[in-house]
Amino acid sequence: MIKDEILQSFNKKNVVVTGGTGLIGRQVVKLLCDGGASVRIISLDNLNVDKRAEHVLGDLTDFQLCKKLTKDMDYMFHMAGIKGSIEVTKSKPASFFIPMIMFNTNVLEACRLNNVEKVVYTSSIGAYASAEIFREQENLEGPPMDMFPGWAKRMAELQIQSYKIQYYLDNYAVVRPCNVFGPGDNFDPENAMVIATLMQRILNKEDPVMVWGDGSAVRDFGYSRDVAEGTILALHHGTKGHPFVNLASGHGYSIKELVETLHEFLDFNYEFDISKPSGFPKRVMDISLAKEVIDYNPTTSLLEGLKETWEWFIENQDEYLKKKNYFAEE
Repeated sequence: MIKDEILQSFNKKNVVVTGGTGLIGRQVVKLLCDGGASVRIISLDNLNVDKRAEHVLGDLTDFQLCKKLTKDMDYMFHMAGIKGSIEVTKSKPASFFIPMIMFNTNVLEACRLNNVEKVVYTSSIGAYASAEIFREQENLEGPPMDMFPGWAKRMAELQIQSYKIQYYLDNYAVVRPCNVFGPGDNFDPENAMVIATLMQRILNKEDPVMVWGDGSAVRDFGYSRDVAEGTILALHHGTKGHPFVNLASGHGYSIKELVETLHEFLDFNYEFDISKPSGFPKRVMDISLAKEVIDYNPTTSLLEGLKETWEWFIENQDEYLKKKNYFAEE
């Protein structure tokens, strides 16, 4: 859990959260509001996730709007992003790359021009080159795993580095989260990630639920509240000379373990379809640097996180229909 004195340091601060209706963003908003901050959310989702926050329906590809909405702000949590399945990433790369490049550039430059006191940017594990264990000082060469969204994330990281070199700005921090899940996840059946997809199919009474591959692939599933706390800590402490820090659970779970954990509290049959690919064998983040530098300490077990996500999903099955769909045909 994040320390009370850190949350209290946000009391009466003016804070803007881009993507504050998203998976991690809404958890950041709740924590900041709990700490007494005056929070402004900027999003294209038609959602109100916290009555204590100001909700602005705004398009971050509009630079003038970004300058207006960051004026007189103390802190910026730039968390707006586009999340989709591997299939969508491959088939609609422009839907990731173009808007992400535009709103990352606009938000960060608006913060610089308006002298925002502290800024944190959420990058992604997808910005890393492919590996089994991801450490901040390794896997920095070669193309990113998630080609187009990964390059967009890297460009924002480089933009921040350029500010540090030219303007001597030390008030920008970067975090790279892992595969994140939790309340507010994207449950759109057309482009949901693995946990949301499994929950959708369990709810729909598929019998059996067919799981791609043999279940041996290992992934790091970070719970959204834990990652939100890490993001707040990164803004509060700064990354102390490091370009970024990893935020994750720090544990590898096989897809088989994931399915079995869901089966501990949900009644469904499942089979592994070995005719389908299992994906990359292992992808786990090392979080030792984050523990050292920002006192990051994720505490939510996989079982606890899945239960909370399922309970939220049952009450909010259609929320994805109120979210901006970057993959709709235009």
